[in-house]
Amino acid sequence: MRAVQITRFGGPEVMDVVDLPDPVAGDGEQLFDISSSGVNFADTHQTEDSYLAPQTLPLIPGAEFVGTAGEGGPRVVGLLAGGGYAQKVATSPRLTWAVPDAVTDEQALAVVLQGTTAWHLLRTSAHLAEGESVVVIAGAGGVGSLAVQLAKRWGAGRVIATASSPEKRQLAESLGADATVDPALADDDDPKAFTAALREANGGERVDVVLEMTGGHVLDGSLSALAPFGRLVAYGMAGREAPRPVNVLSLMGTSRAVIGFWLAHCFSRPEMLDQAMGELLPLVADGALTPVSGGRYPLTAVREAHQDLRARRTSGKLTLDPSR
Repeated sequence: MRAVQITRFGGPEVMDVVDLPDPVAGDGEQLFDISSSGVNFADTHQTEDSYLAPQTLPLIPGAEFVGTAGEGGPRVVGLLAGGGYAQKVATSPRLTWAVPDAVTDEQALAVVLQGTTAWHLLRTSAHLAEGESVVVIAGAGGVGSLAVQLAKRWGAGRVIATASSPEKRQLAESLGADATVDPALADDDDPKAFTAALREANGGERVDVVLEMTGGHVLDGSLSALAPFGRLVAYGMAGREAPRPVNVLSLMGTSRAVIGFWLAHCFSRPEMLDQAMGELLPLVADGALTPVSGGRYPLTAVREAHQDLRARRTSGKLTLDPSR
């Protein structure tokens, strides 16, 4: 089979398209033919070995796929510990879900990891209550674009999205954001500028929930904007800055919470994924939830896909076509 293999850690240049033996299904596994592979920002960390779980070489990246178990089998979307950037994968069918006919490969890939992340950020971690204000950092991204829509659907009083260009801010607003903010303000010489912009976007009030995946000054400014009993849920480190220490006394003194979330912990509790996918796929099929397509790349152009993702040239969900 054709696959993307990494034999050394680094940037997009370490991903090589090679021919490898087909994987062999182990106990409790099935062999799936992949029609589409999903690309996530976390994959760019995986190639560097800079994410939460240490990586072992050689490896095939990729945490999600759409495919079939044999010719003519039902189309499923699945989650993986790795191996998705390939034409075939052997994995447990327990972490796969049937794709409705009205849902495309790209849409299914958008919800299986990024959609379930957005679902759990709002429901499991932040415990969003009706009427609360929500800030979605990177509101035009894969997780963010879905979180904006879900927050509005679930009764958020005001949804504020950050996005790095006028086009991305317009996209976030078209998905339901009530206001948008340029995250470049967090790099300003005035460290309070980003906090002030978030509060201004919320009618001068502090915010209740922040979904944060950048780190650094964006995290600092977001935390400062939280109201008492507000929750910041951190689920990424796209800024590639050293993690900030948590000041417990400051949290106590302001009655704020900082919560971490990593979808990998749901793999051992698949019923949590069933719950999210059982709601998300029907919403997409009915047209009530709109995944944003960020582009479909040939597998042979995987380096370009990662370069575009890291350079913030994309919005929504990126996918790979293993047949090309």
